[in-house]
Amino acid sequence: IPLGGGIESSRVESRELEIEFRVRDRKQGETGINFATSPTGVTFHRLQNQLTESELNGASTKKHHQQQVSFSQAKSNHMESASSRGQNPKRKREASSLPPSHPPPDFFDNGNDDHYVGGITGTSNNSSNDVDLSLLEAVEKSQSAVEALDLRTLKKLVLSFERRYKENIEARLKYPDQPDRFSDSEVELHLELEKLRVLAGGPELYPDLVNLNTIPSILGLLTHDNTDIAVDVVQLLQDLTDEDVLEDNDEPARVLVDALVENNVLELLVQNLQRLSETDADEMAAIYTTLATIENMIEVKPAVAELVCERTKLLRWLLGKIKVREFDSNKQYASEILAILLQNSTANQKKLGQMNGVDMVLQAVAMYKSKDPKSSDEEEMVENLFDCLCCLLMPLENKERFVNAEGVELMIIIMKQKKSAYSSAIRALDFAMTKYPPACERFVDVLGLKTAFSAFMGKASSSSLIFWPWLYCLICLTSLRYDLSKLIRNIPMSKKNKKESYQEELEERIVSLMASLFGGILRGTRRERLLSKFVENECEKIDRLMELYIRYSDRVKSETKRMEQLEVDDIEMDDEEIYNRKLGFGLYTLQLIAIILGHLWCSEHQGMRARIELLLKQHKLSKKDVKDVLQEYHDNIGDLDGPEEKERAQSRIQKFISAL
Repeated sequence: IPLGGGIESSRVESRELEIEFRVRDRKQGETGINFATSPTGVTFHRLQNQLTESELNGASTKKHHQQQVSFSQAKSNHMESASSRGQNPKRKREASSLPPSHPPPDFFDNGNDDHYVGGITGTSNNSSNDVDLSLLEAVEKSQSAVEALDLRTLKKLVLSFERRYKENIEARLKYPDQPDRFSDSEVELHLELEKLRVLAGGPELYPDLVNLNTIPSILGLLTHDNTDIAVDVVQLLQDLTDEDVLEDNDEPARVLVDALVENNVLELLVQNLQRLSETDADEMAAIYTTLATIENMIEVKPAVAELVCERTKLLRWLLGKIKVREFDSNKQYASEILAILLQNSTANQKKLGQMNGVDMVLQAVAMYKSKDPKSSDEEEMVENLFDCLCCLLMPLENKERFVNAEGVELMIIIMKQKKSAYSSAIRALDFAMTKYPPACERFVDVLGLKTAFSAFMGKASSSSLIFWPWLYCLICLTSLRYDLSKLIRNIPMSKKNKKESYQEELEERIVSLMASLFGGILRGTRRERLLSKFVENECEKIDRLMELYIRYSDRVKSETKRMEQLEVDDIEMDDEEIYNRKLGFGLYTLQLIAIILGHLWCSEHQGMRARIELLLKQHKLSKKDVKDVLQEYHDNIGDLDGPEEKERAQSRIQKFISAL
């Protein structure tokens, strides 16, 4: 199917297609034709799909059933006609019918069972064994016959598409009850949509595509009665908005996405998404492609994340998808898209919360409370679900929904089961308890302190020894030479989390959770229960806390010295940049540890105070070091939550500084 070039170029391109032919099963007289590719990049794989009656059970009416069958038959007939137009390798054609530059007619049938491979046949009837260079000439001419992708080519593609589009509309209106009369026009329309995909190779032409007013016609096909045509449009949109294509073409990409949004692409995509069936392989792939297109548009224009939730029912569809127990690639992608939509949009977070989204995400997470994902893709989906949950827990009203839905209890159960979602459950609890005392109180009431401090200490448990009996024997034999905690850890690690950063990330999360507990429980018996944890077992929790303080303090000091050296080397950095880099090297965790120490010191428990001072002296530090960390935190508290909240937070930190 040439883009142009007249009769002669069509013959050359047809000849190049013949080069793709392979003779198969010659003994049985059968031939195989490879229609995988063509010179114009048009793919024929969808033409090879035959719709059977069982695949059409989801059709809403008998009329639609007949139309789909007719379209399939038309595509099949199109292939048969293509294979019968003088393209049988076993048939010899007259030399006079070939262009002068083509190989001789017996090139594909030399009387033996060998076939053409890479320009040289396995054996040759030519006694001189000379290679016929006419083949190379044919290939060169066929390549030159393909038109360059420019404005002229774009206009020809658009004109051809609009013509086929109009013909299909007219045929359907004229013969609404006779699918055989309009199925051929839909095959041609399908091929035109396939040819438009070549535009992904020239994103600089997107503004011209928009100016030609072709976008409304393309998007109009998303509501086509034939879902195959709608699937073609989805694939075209995915190609045009692909991240790799648009990487260095920001402005043309924005022009295209703006035009798509202006012509209601979001509403049409989601409307089409709801009619696609998971039981059909092509439609299942189209669901994935639809989600990819939405993600691509969000990459180009972040405002699309809120627009698609305002204008469509995508959130409802995504919630329904993640509730399905069976795992597949579409469920994984749905969880990822949901996380993207919630990531930076408070409006989407609140909207999903009002749709009972917190409870539905908790139900999806609960499937993995006592089992691990079976694959890396499924593991990624679980992480996406926890990302969704943490984003949902940003608004205050969703924290309340989380507590009412027994989310605190579920996270504690996941922690106790010690599966791969262990650290994610800690992260979700941290989000839930930050600046929300009711969640902190519920955590203490349901006996969560024991589970939290077990993670804080990182001790081994008997369950770990049951799973690895050989390691238990090794520990017994070498207990005099090795520290038990260095040989075995209580916290299990999934394949992805067996990285050096896993333990560090877990420590940071559990420290943040402890700080949230102290910030949310200020008085009463719950406060006493929390403080008593740091006294039991000869203040072992304080020892662990000071161990973390020393480690993060050394790391921050090392980075500070390195940045000072950079300034000596005339690499200038302002105060904000220096502070942000220190935060990245553990300053924030160090500040949280200092805040916990402030809470312990203000309890006026003499045993805890003495232990803190002793450990500081052992490392040649003093209370002044802790005060300096708190002062830096005090000076950098922002007013994101309002000036009153900022003043309240600074007052609390100043209280710790004064007490120390």
